[in-house]
Amino acid sequence: MKNTNSHIHRILFSFLIFHFSFLISPAQWYDPEKVNQKAGELYGQAVEEATDGKYAEAIKHLNDALQIEPKLVDAFLTRSNIYAALKDYQSSVSDFNTAWQMDSVYSKTYLLPYSISLAGIGKFQQALDAVNEFLLNPKLNQQSIKAGNYRRSSYEFAVAYEKKHPSKDYVFAPQNLGDSINSAALEYFPSFTIDGSKMIFTRRVNNDEDFYESNFINGKWSNAKPLEGKVNTTLNEAALNISQDGQLLVFTGCNYSEGEGSCDLYFSVRTNKGWSEPQNLGPVVNTDLWESSPSLSPDKRDLYFSSSREGGFGGTDIWVTHRLPSGKWSIPENLGEAVNTSGNEGCPFMHADNQTLYFNSNGHTGYGMSDFFFSKKINDSSWVMAENLGYPINTIDDEGSLIVAADAATAYYASDKGNGKGGIDIYSFQLKEDIRPLKTLWVKGKVFDKKTKAGLPSSVELSDVKTKTVISKLQTDEDGNYLATLPVGKEYAFNVNRKGYLFYSDNFSLLDKTSDAVFTVNIPLQPIEAGATIVLKNIFFDTKQFGLKPESTGELDKLVMLLNENPKLKIQIDGHTDNVGQDKDNILLSNNRAKSVVGYLLNKGINPQRLSYKGFGASKPVADNATEQGKSLNRRTELSVISN
Repeated sequence: MKNTNSHIHRILFSFLIFHFSFLISPAQWYDPEKVNQKAGELYGQAVEEATDGKYAEAIKHLNDALQIEPKLVDAFLTRSNIYAALKDYQSSVSDFNTAWQMDSVYSKTYLLPYSISLAGIGKFQQALDAVNEFLLNPKLNQQSIKAGNYRRSSYEFAVAYEKKHPSKDYVFAPQNLGDSINSAALEYFPSFTIDGSKMIFTRRVNNDEDFYESNFINGKWSNAKPLEGKVNTTLNEAALNISQDGQLLVFTGCNYSEGEGSCDLYFSVRTNKGWSEPQNLGPVVNTDLWESSPSLSPDKRDLYFSSSREGGFGGTDIWVTHRLPSGKWSIPENLGEAVNTSGNEGCPFMHADNQTLYFNSNGHTGYGMSDFFFSKKINDSSWVMAENLGYPINTIDDEGSLIVAADAATAYYASDKGNGKGGIDIYSFQLKEDIRPLKTLWVKGKVFDKKTKAGLPSSVELSDVKTKTVISKLQTDEDGNYLATLPVGKEYAFNVNRKGYLFYSDNFSLLDKTSDAVFTVNIPLQPIEAGATIVLKNIFFDTKQFGLKPESTGELDKLVMLLNENPKLKIQIDGHTDNVGQDKDNILLSNNRAKSVVGYLLNKGINPQRLSYKGFGASKPVADNATEQGKSLNRRTELSVISN
């Protein structure tokens, strides 16, 4: 029996090395004469089964061994490690505590895996205490010390994060999306249209990955069906992103014959016959290495993705490419050290606010393995240092991909941690307040010819009135339809340009709007012809003043561009007021305001012979001056075409 039990100990030692990647010095082994032979045999069989990944069988034989030998400490320690491998960290901790009560000296050898299980249930301070005690052992070899120090660093981070981000009221309760989405197969990489009405995701059946679609109808997801069209092939399609308007799909395709490398980025467009045949994004974006996990900005101008291409910080980095006026994509740019590390960053997701980027990383300090992080865009080339999403969203295990809905609160991810339908299912949960993006809403409509009513493909631009920053710039479809997403809580300028037409401008406030609001703005464009007029809605003055406010420059520069693009165009700037005050004062004020606009144009080099101005005071109202809204509409600056 002595030889049998020594064999058991050797197996246990190998098992721990395999599952927890650390080495220890020889420990005190129990006297085999005190262990029942049958129990020892069952134990040895269990360890061999566990080493082969037969965890259920191993647990059964360990249970049988403990029925015979209730104080077999090795059985509790081994079962503890099996539970940890199954991610049942609570049971793992319970078994170790039992072994510790029986013999704390012997069990000290296994404090490192014990600390990992403690961290698995969120007891980071206890995990830190355990690993610190483990590292006090003077007989540890260098690999053991390295493993212990790695874990200690992650526990210290977790303890500090909890103190900095208290979330006692936060409940992390992922909800399985149900039988209509999840199955006995694997489901992952969900992506949604801006209104949440459509979801596309990847399903893997017998190692074949294809895209499936489900619609949200009457509060429920419809039964998922394969995408119609030619996008699904006999090869693998995964890691997808659907555009906010539901018209464009970008995804990862691997081992395609026309590919630049093992995995490339492809796109497909929605047609009347379903999704088009996949098209490679080309050698500017794809390399002979690895590109994956694309994410479009809400205006489809920017494409974020993960790549192992040269020029990064190491491993896989997150890059961005910009859609050029020609429709082609620019040379990708690395997002920099605020986002990327010498480790691996992947699965980027740009939220509808077009500012907040979520991704995973094993390079930034976290809880162990890969964690979810987020960073906010400062400008087109700068980012805020990445922040960890914190426990319990992040755990000691690998995290995959995460997306956040337009409401800024609902998040979706794929996980194998819950009581799912299959190996990996798609779940939803609520984000903590301090890691949410900006709430967004969407504006949709159609650009059309004011005279013929025909739809007009046009450029649509929305910018922050205060900062003048362009928030969204997009192109309508062939029929003039558009959709744009905007963060709430700001004031926006809205501009539409098309050659041969006067530009359209408007402004609106989202300061008190909720994220579930939808604006429908249909935009008639006025052809450039004598007599045509438009209201310049983004020209601003202080009350009873005629000096142009800084917020007006965006609109004025659009007017400069119009005049430069149409060198024969002659215009008149007309000023109007409401009926408050004396007529002579209103005429003078309106005249001076119109003069200020012309003065700006002259300073930009516009020929004075092409410009004139006139103030009309309150003589030409377009609304009832009996209401504040009516007065606001009457206080306006207009452009009138004299000749073209």
